[in-house]
Amino acid sequence: MTTPPSTIRLTTAQAIIRWLSNQYILIDGQEMRLCGGGFGIFGHGNVTCLGEALYDARDALPLYRGQNEQSMGFAAAGYAKQWLRQRFMFCTASAGPGTSNLATAAALAHANRLPMLMLCGDTFLTRLPDPVLQQMENFEDPTVGVNDAFKPVSRYWDRITHPAQVIQSLPAALATMLDPGDCGPAFLGLPQDVQGWTYDYPTAFFEKRIHRIRRVTPDEDEIAEAAALLRGAKRPMIIAGGGVQYSRAVEELTAFATTHQIPVVETIAGRANLLDTDPLNIGPIGVTGSDSANTIAERADVIVAVGTRLQDFTTGSWTAFAQDARFISLNAARHDAGKHQSLPVVGDAKRALTALSAACTGYKAPDTWVQSAQTEREKWSAYVAENVAHGDNKPKSYAQAIGVVNALCHPRDRVVTAAGGLPAEVTANWRTLSPGTVDVEFGFSCMGYEIAGGWGAKIAQSQREADRDTIVFVGDGSYMMLNSDIYSSVLSQKKLIILVLDNGGFAVINKLQNNTGNESFNNLLSDCPTIPEAFAVDFEAHSAAMGARAETVETPAELAEAFKRAQEADRTSVIVMKVDAYEGWTTQGHAWWEVGTPHVTTSPGVETAHHEWEATRSKQRRGV
Repeated sequence: MTTPPSTIRLTTAQAIIRWLSNQYILIDGQEMRLCGGGFGIFGHGNVTCLGEALYDARDALPLYRGQNEQSMGFAAAGYAKQWLRQRFMFCTASAGPGTSNLATAAALAHANRLPMLMLCGDTFLTRLPDPVLQQMENFEDPTVGVNDAFKPVSRYWDRITHPAQVIQSLPAALATMLDPGDCGPAFLGLPQDVQGWTYDYPTAFFEKRIHRIRRVTPDEDEIAEAAALLRGAKRPMIIAGGGVQYSRAVEELTAFATTHQIPVVETIAGRANLLDTDPLNIGPIGVTGSDSANTIAERADVIVAVGTRLQDFTTGSWTAFAQDARFISLNAARHDAGKHQSLPVVGDAKRALTALSAACTGYKAPDTWVQSAQTEREKWSAYVAENVAHGDNKPKSYAQAIGVVNALCHPRDRVVTAAGGLPAEVTANWRTLSPGTVDVEFGFSCMGYEIAGGWGAKIAQSQREADRDTIVFVGDGSYMMLNSDIYSSVLSQKKLIILVLDNGGFAVINKLQNNTGNESFNNLLSDCPTIPEAFAVDFEAHSAAMGARAETVETPAELAEAFKRAQEADRTSVIVMKVDAYEGWTTQGHAWWEVGTPHVTTSPGVETAHHEWEATRSKQRRGV
């Protein structure tokens, strides 16, 4: 007679939280909980059942109180980036608008291939009280609700309609979040009644489990084909993307480039793969890149793309390369490895680089090619030095502020920015002091990520390098969109140093508007016809009201002294400086970028810009 398996009766919510708290991972030999905790705002859709379960697990899974559901998701993304996707946070929101506020953050995590678990309230499965508060009724299909909107922005989506389902759904969601090829956000809709329903779960389901992130060994034939192509290259180049860091393959990338003497350029997500001083680091590539990287990209005959999804800012909308250039794409994701007729090598970057290097034993790029790339980099370095320099006769700029901070920060401090003009300026002007220290969110280019993502990064950073700073660059436009996590950082004692660079509105889009022949309209506050009299926000007073140390400076020299004070401070500091909306932009290094321009217009300036824009389209590759 067999003994029946041991069981434990739990609610659905209790089972989810107990299971999460027993999932672990080994990082550098140290055993850690895979889920670092969560961000939560309670409402009627999650407080009574999920909240009850979280209270009992508050030590194992600390819950950070968010101020806005969207910013909670951004913080979870910043946390996952800092941990190189080895750990994640969950977000919990109430049914209805609380959950729908998370959709933008889910899209950001999806675009950036970041793990994030969403545990969100849902309408009652029984439908007995329908329609309930905050329910979106679908007249043709009663099974459809707000939560269904998360399907296109989630890598894994499920609605838990019975307590037993979590036995299958939780491991499936986690497997997605840990898979290097399919990594992204997972969404679990939790109907309010089902959260409290009970089930006799097998106790074995809650046993401690240690997970590992899979490293896929690339196919030998793909490596051999890639090696044959690379060995014949006369002007090879490596594009290093964010996947290099997620694979923890920076050493392998450096060794591969050094062994074969191949110049390396970096994507936005791949910034800080190589040190600024590495002789083979030729600079950032693409629309927000460098003259040095874009110059060699135009001449390269074989391009090894490692851990990049080759988005348009990297490829200059596919104008940055010669028409006959050949691509080898090393990527854990099959979808990315085969883009634009690349020769795909599907597998882990660390293993793929090692295998490809072995298959190319004896090969080195010609000296003349390497020297020409390094000459271009020297020219770019001189331009950056002049760009970040400040003096009485120069307009105040993003680049100057970046240069000030770059000169004073610790090599292991983390820099965070997103959207607007700052991603281009940080990408172009920041000199990497240590690998993996730059987070420029440009996968979804989402305004509002900066402060929230910085808060999430600081939570992670405090678990890894407690004495290092997280530095946030944010424009006035993004600050106005989402600033409440200044308060969150003060409350949770997760210190940030926030540089608010005020150019009077959405200046980078005004620049694009002007560059396409349009008049300034509705971007800078001074150009909004519905604003009779514009006035500046007192960012110092506003951030101080949320508990931060705050000061306003007039010049880059004053910024340097304020930054030193912020480094010594024991809580979040906000430093405000006005910058010029029109002058001081990084003007070199930009590749062509495809934007829609009017084919018919009454404006001579717009018509001229349209023809000029279209005239360069001949360089655009057609995917072959």
